[in-house]
Formats: sequence, C-alpha cells, structure tokens
Amino acid sequence: MFSSENKPTNETAIEVENIGKCYTIYDKPRDRLLQMLSRGKKKYYREFWALHDISFTVKKGETIGIIGRNGSGKSTLLQAICGTLTPTQGKIRINGKIAALLELGAGFNPEFTGRENVYMAAALYGLTKNQIDERFDRIASFADIGSHIDQPVKSYSSGMFVRLAFAVIAHVDADILVIDEALAVGDAVFTQKCMRFIRAFKDRGTLLFVSHDISSVINLCQRSIWLHNGNLRQIGQSKAVSDEYLQYTLQEVYGDEVKLERASTKHSEAIPVIPDDSPVVDYEGKFEVIDNLDESNGWKTGAGEILSVRLEHESSNSEQSFQGGENVRMTIRAIAYQNIEKPIIGFLVCDRLGQSLFGENSLPQTDRQPLTISTGETFEAEFLFRLPMLPNGQYVVIASLAEGTLYSHVQHHWLHDALIINVFSSKVRWGLVGVPFQKISLKKLTHPQHTPSH
Repeated sequence: MFSSENKPTNETAIEVENIGKCYTIYDKPRDRLLQMLSRGKKKYYREFWALHDISFTVKKGETIGIIGRNGSGKSTLLQAICGTLTPTQGKIRINGKIAALLELGAGFNPEFTGRENVYMAAALYGLTKNQIDERFDRIASFADIGSHIDQPVKSYSSGMFVRLAFAVIAHVDADILVIDEALAVGDAVFTQKCMRFIRAFKDRGTLLFVSHDISSVINLCQRSIWLHNGNLRQIGQSKAVSDEYLQYTLQEVYGDEVKLERASTKHSEAIPVIPDDSPVVDYEGKFEVIDNLDESNGWKTGAGEILSVRLEHESSNSEQSFQGGENVRMTIRAIAYQNIEKPIIGFLVCDRLGQSLFGENSLPQTDRQPLTISTGETFEAEFLFRLPMLPNGQYVVIASLAEGTLYSHVQHHWLHDALIINVFSSKVRWGLVGVPFQKISLKKLTHPQHTPSH
C-alpha cells in the first residue's frame, strides 16, 4: 500500500520505494457490472501496469531529470509523488512542501476566473488569505496576462494557462518543485523567464524536471531517470543517461533495417579533468586538444567507421595550442565497409553538460556535388572556421558519419567524445561562446540627439 508516513532523513527530499501503478481495463461496459457481481471470483478485466517496481532517492537540493517516450510512465510517476494519484503498491516519502506544474488543466477550475484560481490554488499549497493578498500582485506580474486575470480560465489559451499556473507555484515557498512537459507550450519570452526562475530555485530547493528537450535536461539536471514502458531503465549522470537514450530512440526510428551497436569496447567513465593547480598560461587563454578517439563511445551500424578526428591551425598540419579567434581546420577521416551513396560527415562541439555550442556537416557541399563512396574507400571532410573564445572548462567534440539527406538519414557511426578540449584562461568570458571583438569603446556625447522625458 501507498504510504507517506515516516518522513525521509534530513538529507533526503524524496524516497520512492517499489512504486507500482496498475489500471484495470474493461473491454465492455457490462464487464464492470459482472466484475462487481462476481465478488472477485472471476476477472472480467485486463491489468495494465503503468509503473513497475520503481525505486530511487532524491537528495535535498538535487535536480533530477525524468526522460522517456510518451506512455513510459513519467506523468504517472510525478502524480504519485505529488499525491494526486495513489499507487497500487509501494511507498513514497516526502520531506518538505511540494509544488507541481503537471498537465494542463490540473488544479484549476475552468469556471473560475484566473484571480479566483490563484486564491484557490495558493490556499491548497498552505498559504493564508493574507499571504495570498500580499503576493497577488507579484503573481499577476509574473503571469503577465493582463485583464485576462479576471476572465474564466476556460477562455484561456494553453500558453496563458501555463503562465498563470507557473506564476502560482513560483510564489508558494515550495521546497520541492515538480515540472512536467507543460512548459513546452509557452512562448519564448515566458519560457526564458521560467528558466531563470528554475535556475535560481536550484540553489535553494529540489527539482524534478520532465522534458523531451534533452539539452534542457542535461543543462539543468545533475542526474536523470530514464523510464521505459513503466520500468526504470537507467538512472545516473544526465549526460550518460541521455547518450544511451539517444541511441535507443534512433534504433526505434531505424527499426529492423539498421542495427546500432556499441562503437567501442573501451569506455571512459569520465573525460579527463583539468587539474585544480593548473597554471594560467597567458591572459588570453590556451586550448589544449586531446585525441580521445580510442576511449570515445557511441554506436555504429558497421557500414563505415570514423578513423580520425583532428583540430589544427589552418596553416599547419599538426595539432598545436589555440587561443581562440584564429582560423582552424577540423578534419574527420572515415572508411566505408559497404557502398555509401550519400555520405555525410559532421561534428558538434559541446560543453561539459552536453549542450551543443556549434558544429557543421558536409551536407552544404554534397547537396551540390553528390558523392558515392565504394566499399573499402577512405574519405575525409574538412571544415575551415574561426575558433570561438570559450570560457574556462572542458569541451568535447562529437563526430558522426551518416548516409542520406537532411530529412532522412542513418547515423552509421557516432562518437561522443572524439576530441577533448581543455580551456585555461584568466580572462572572464561571458556566455557559452565568446567571439573576438575588434573594438570596444565608451564615450560621452557632447550633443545628445535625444533627451529622455521624465
């Protein structure tokens, strides 16, 4: 039986122990009556287990991503954790106040106005009327839906609904925040506002985050849970889990036509780290490039293989140190083990969280000049570009060999960490990717053209 008793330890926010959820499915309406009359002597229904024996622990202050295909049990799990659904078996222990943004429509009365729903929802989270009165203007400002706040919720667009729902949970002093895929329907400006709030919340609370946007999961979450058909398929560091999930989803797309296999028997559990006592080489910084091809992991179909990945100065044939801003050459060499009619070679540079910063592939050329590679032939893609200025940290180069077109292709060889780039710098660089500026100036205008009105 489900139990919320016996709160977890002070270091733990959520404990999920052997959770399962079963639904009874009746093929005909009359079967429900027959089942009731049989008093359990005969089954007139089929069982569907939306969750099977799920167990994990979330520490206070931890951010956990939950990924999986539609129907994998993500929303069912979140509803069980939030208490809006009772599991068939298992225990859930919660330590702290929990607030949730689940599927659209949850928690709001469509006949009530936005204002009335704010008071109702906030009261359910434990706020008094005086507390809601004091916070209402901030909630309305965060939602930014104007006069619609006094209109019935049933007249709202999905975006307006999410704005109001998120504004409420952002102002109820929750210890644990649960966010389902609902943010996907928001506009770009509001989504950015929500993400800023989420990043700030991470510093003081616990977050469960469900999304099909794997980059957001890697960016926000330290660990991730991969659910598949109601089972916990994998739990671990977000990048490692996401890599496995990416391979699995591609295999599902390819079906029986292509078989993806592990690309390497070697597997490095973590990329080499920068020593804490590493000296600053110079003010502008230094890029240290490490060939990691032998230790990289990914998948392959057997149709071809990447042989080498090199990053070097445009005017040199050997790898050297880089500062950022100079012209460089990325060269990826591959071999075909069977005929490849429309080869595509590409790369992505990602930060340590797995966020894609920049990259390119050979499609712009092969679309204009089609190329066919025969069995046993080697071929090479060359990319000339200006290296950006990267902040201190670790970066990896993903390399891929594919066949097909932009909209229909098969990844024959995918390597996650083909190159490792360590960046040392004493100069603060803003953003994920910096660019060299030719001039920066600040001056006072003698005769300003416009004087702001007061």
